[in-house]
Amino acid sequence: MIILGLDPSLSSTGWGVIRSEGARITHIANGQITTDARAPIAERLAAVQSGLAAVIAAHRPARAAAEEIFLNKNPQSTLKLAQARGAVLAACGVAGLAVNEHAARLVKKAVTGTGGAEKQQVAAMVKVLLPGVAIAGSDAADALAVAIADAHLAPRP
Repeated sequence: MIILGLDPSLSSTGWGVIRSEGARITHIANGQITTDARAPIAERLAAVQSGLAAVIAAHRPARAAAEEIFLNKNPQSTLKLAQARGAVLAACGVAGLAVNEHAARLVKKAVTGTGGAEKQQVAAMVKVLLPGVAIAGSDAADALAVAIADAHLAPRP
């Protein structure tokens, strides 16, 4: 099964594609969809949605996975994250992809063994679990972690 992991953000949405065969996982691709901070919000959201649509078309995942939304201390940051998630979910919906959502602590625990892991620990374990992978950036590492967690946490079809 091909799984698309997602780390939505208005500035840089991370994505990672893995293949899951039983307990074995292999890397297919990863990257980041970046937007221009000076562009209007509608243009940035469109870039996220169209960029993700291209990823979905290229890799044809069976399902997608994303972290559940969390609240930031800054309400504006939470709103921007929610808008980016909306663009990501819309791209998945248009493609007919189901999206599993996982709590951030569960993703960290599934990948590192502890729910309180730091970003660097998560990225390091992704490299251990996917030997030889060249990760496109921290957002792509987070997206790969979500895909790996989904392979272990989500019910099998």
